[in-house]
Amino acid sequence: MEYVKITLVKSPIGYAKNQKLTVRSLGLRKMHASVIHVKNDAIMGMANTVRHLVKVEAVDSSELPSENE
Repeated sequence: MEYVKITLVKSPIGYAKNQKLTVRSLGLRKMHASVIHVKNDAIMGMANTVRHLVKVEAVDSSELPSENE
């Protein structure tokens, strides 16, 4: 299973409402916050919609935090 790390690098203030809602639906609340999602068409489509606001990186499953942390 492939994962992606999505980081908010630019504020959605001043952009269209659908872009603000897309950032929120990705789970990004604050600047420079990151979330890890399973790479699928829905997540990549959302990331593409706000590609000027986020940075997307591939993540190995070995780099994922364990559930015990």
